[in-house]
Amino acid sequence: MSNATRLAVIYYSSTGVGTAIAKEIAEAAEKSGAEVRLRKVAELAPQEAIDANPAWAAHHQQTADVPVAVPDDIAWADAVIFGSPTRFGNVSSQLKQFIDTLGPLWMRGQLSDKVYSGFTSSATQHGGQESTLLALYNSFHHFGGIVVAPGFVDQGKWADGNPYGTSHVDGNGSVPVDDVARGAARIQAERVVRIAGAVKAGLAAA
Repeated sequence: MSNATRLAVIYYSSTGVGTAIAKEIAEAAEKSGAEVRLRKVAELAPQEAIDANPAWAAHHQQTADVPVAVPDDIAWADAVIFGSPTRFGNVSSQLKQFIDTLGPLWMRGQLSDKVYSGFTSSATQHGGQESTLLALYNSFHHFGGIVVAPGFVDQGKWADGNPYGTSHVDGNGSVPVDDVARGAARIQAERVVRIAGAVKAGLAAA
């Protein structure tokens, strides 16, 4: 059996910002030695709403082959990084619906003692990014999870200025995910993998 840290990157993205950050996190985690599952959550919006937005429709088609997250992905993982765009300062309904399916795992104690972290994006500066991450982290406390935010423990985090997680301002699709956000994603992934590995080793030795 592999001793590698198992990381699930589970996210929702309508037009691709979240997907780009999720992929950056997954790649950085793999380079750090983790075994990674990259998963999107199920789309809840009706097809006519998706088709009415060309960017949404294109991304929906482009990511059709990305596996859809299931509760077993959480049970499998030593660490989970969730991603969601901000919706009125909160997580998207798509990600929230997935989190709400985790009740049976929670009842069995299978969500506890894992490392959790998060990332987000918004259309505007100060558009609810920090409140979205803090709202997401409320669930982790109920899980009995270990919240590992990137903080400012790496000098690279001063560039994006968000100690709660990776975030990006996309200007309603006009600003692609840039080097600042990608650097923040790598820092977050490496920190989560390192600390989750230490937690896993400690639990095994206990």
